[in-house]
Amino acid sequence: MQILLLTFNVQPNKKITISDEEVVEQIVRTQSADMVNVLYDRYAHKVYRKCISFVKDSSTAEDLTHDIFIKMYMNLGSFKQKSKFSTWLYSITYNFCIDYLRKSKKMRTMSVEENPNLIKDLEEDGIDDFIEIASGQLKNLLEKVKVEEKMILLMKYQDNLSIKEIQDVLSISESAVKMRIKRAKEKVRRLHAEQYPVHY
Repeated sequence: MQILLLTFNVQPNKKITISDEEVVEQIVRTQSADMVNVLYDRYAHKVYRKCISFVKDSSTAEDLTHDIFIKMYMNLGSFKQKSKFSTWLYSITYNFCIDYLRKSKKMRTMSVEENPNLIKDLEEDGIDDFIEIASGQLKNLLEKVKVEEKMILLMKYQDNLSIKEIQDVLSISESAVKMRIKRAKEKVRRLHAEQYPVHY
């Protein structure tokens, strides 16, 4: 890998309208640093936002973002276009951040972003027929489940990934994705009933 690829452009490249997949093909074929920077321009902010949702520290998120793009570049040859490039990059980002948290033993301090779609879905799915879940309660409940359970709910309702996209990210079957979402929601329901009982 050329040394210059370790430093990505912070200034936007001129407008390039070809698809992500075509950009990837050019990088694999020519090792073009300019084309790598096209992907960086398109996705750096999204990757950074996902990293900071895991670690809640801007400096660490910046370092992770840089490392993720290095890993992306190193693995472009394995991108077979079975999914969208954005989903493939999301998978790298998700797994890289999970690995970082495991290694740094910060699993329980990971932040949770409140999301109205998740709250609404859990309410409609019967978490409690009589009360609404306050966003603060949901935030507290999600801190008490496993990080994998928390993140699959956030992928579905915060990041609005489809079942197929989650399947691609986690490399599991469609039925396994649906089962994990179901179990995660059931755990949130159970915790909610235990911690916020309804009194009559």
